[in-house]
Amino acid sequence: MVASPILSKLLRWYHSQEHRHVRMDADPTQRSCKAACATPAMGTGSTGWLCLGLPRQSHLRLETRLQAGQGYGNTLNCVLTVYRNESVVGFFKGMSFPLASMAVYSSVVFGVFSNTQRLLSQLRHGDPDSTPVLTDMALASMVAGFISVGIGTPVDLVKIRLQMQTQPYIQANMKLKPTVPGFPVYRGPIHCIRTVLQKEGIAGIYRGAGAMLLRDVPGYCLYFIPYTIVCGWITPDGSISPNPSSIWLAGGVAGAISWGTATPMDVVKSRLQADGVYLSKYKGTLDCILQSYQNEGLKVFFRGITVNAVRGFPMCSATFLGYELSLKAMKRDQTETNP
Repeated sequence: MVASPILSKLLRWYHSQEHRHVRMDADPTQRSCKAACATPAMGTGSTGWLCLGLPRQSHLRLETRLQAGQGYGNTLNCVLTVYRNESVVGFFKGMSFPLASMAVYSSVVFGVFSNTQRLLSQLRHGDPDSTPVLTDMALASMVAGFISVGIGTPVDLVKIRLQMQTQPYIQANMKLKPTVPGFPVYRGPIHCIRTVLQKEGIAGIYRGAGAMLLRDVPGYCLYFIPYTIVCGWITPDGSISPNPSSIWLAGGVAGAISWGTATPMDVVKSRLQADGVYLSKYKGTLDCILQSYQNEGLKVFFRGITVNAVRGFPMCSATFLGYELSLKAMKRDQTETNP
């Protein structure tokens, strides 16, 4: 049986990670996938995100239009419509603010995740450098997802409002605000933040936070845990440190899984945050879910899943590869400076 050696290897790996708590080698290049993720690093997570900043934003533009816009039959139709109406520039609207905040956001997420793992290892085993077990990874992922909402919600709100302000709303029996649909409401990120604060207050800036919490808390569990499992699985036996190709593949698989499964709540979040540019039709997360289901059926919650999965692979591959390599470089410099 072909599957038997694979299953046996996976079971051996899982058993060893659950029941063995081996102290990691002081050499930064001799760390497993799980050990590297447990190392505190508040800045290294931003490297990979910056590698794919521009392509990522064009994918996000399509995702936002598919999930919160009207009149797009599929991804290809969305691409052609945006290009025909707004040219190439249309794919990068609302890009500046997410790009500016991307490094901070990803650094905080990776930093919270790794330091939470170290704290849990210290409490459980008395050693912050011991290999974390699966339950510790899950809890650290949930904490990272919770903290990320505080930073990510305002960023996503500004991005979506800027991207959707030229989206025409064709909705029967809806009383629109004085602003004419299809014409810009916000002059830029700062003007968008100021306008939302003046009209909606702090609650407006954090509109969609509940949906984002339901997306990111389980989403980061399905981000860090699959990465660790796949990376450990494809790393050859006897090799403590994963090679770049293993990191790249494991990061891509984790990204595709995480973003694919996060799509339903991502649709709800996008709709809540786009709501309010010209009209307000949703009272909250549950109301958005119910209205979306009643009007468009179950399929509406899977809009943009192809875009999410496709962009999730290269984006997360670059993120983890940049994180791991930057971490090793920093540790190597520290070792050379303080032998």
